[in-house]
Amino acid sequence: MKILGIGNAIVDVLCKVSDDFLSKNSLTKSTMKLVEEEEFKKLLSSLTIEETISGGSVANSIVGLSQLGNKVGFLGKVNNDTLGQKYEEGLKKENVNYLYVKKDEPIPTGSCLILITPDSERTMCTFLGTAGKISDNDVNENDISNSDIIFLEGYLWDEGPPKKAFEKAIKYSNKTAMSLSDLFCVERHKNHFLDLVENKLDIVFANEQEISSLINAKSFNEVISFSKQMEKNIVITRGEKGSVSIKDGQIFECDAIKNLDIKDLTGAGDLFAAGYLHGVINNLSIKESLIKGTELSSKIIQKIGARI
Repeated sequence: MKILGIGNAIVDVLCKVSDDFLSKNSLTKSTMKLVEEEEFKKLLSSLTIEETISGGSVANSIVGLSQLGNKVGFLGKVNNDTLGQKYEEGLKKENVNYLYVKKDEPIPTGSCLILITPDSERTMCTFLGTAGKISDNDVNENDISNSDIIFLEGYLWDEGPPKKAFEKAIKYSNKTAMSLSDLFCVERHKNHFLDLVENKLDIVFANEQEISSLINAKSFNEVISFSKQMEKNIVITRGEKGSVSIKDGQIFECDAIKNLDIKDLTGAGDLFAAGYLHGVINNLSIKESLIKGTELSSKIIQKIGARI
């Protein structure tokens, strides 16, 4: 297997809302908030569902890699319930090797309410369900060691069982990539994420806001200086300013594609990572990998949802 993704197995529920809906429900635009099942159901009760997809950040990336013809797998915890069965079926349809064996769990399969405002920004309310209960017992060391790269998501990291799952996966991996996922995650786990970036990861994906928060940078030059000191590949997306990859002290840049008909920013970072990792495992240059990531992220934001 070329790449094995390990992340939250979340069923994405996409809905269009007004800015007023966010204000009324005390939601901060463009962030992810963890909610309990009751709050999730309450928010959803007044909305119309646009689409339901087998999602989760790394799962979106893995599907993108599969669509590009790469042999990939995904490990994420679901319950043996209706949503869990739909989740597995959804990934199998995309030719992803789903490596988790469903069991009857006391907690339902996780779901994420993706609220899309008129400006195409997405605000997420996530009920992790059983996805957040992944442990080292769910990680098979042979699956890890038989993969060229494992790809982790910051959304999944948490103290307790998920941390042990991360540690086991990293221990047996040949090469480890990780997305910092969200500013909320970075600020919640800053010291742990910094340790991962400095000492345990080979490839790091972040947007400018996330990496700046991680190192308390006051300018992007500070981010560049920090990244140059790391003996690894730091890949940063900057919205309209394009993207940057820093590796072995060298800086590679790629411009954003202009004049797009943007409909929904859901999955932009996930598909960027898919394109970049496609370049890595197919021996493209760093510049070519940035271009591929930009190409995929540009495609995905011109449609609703995170599937090309």
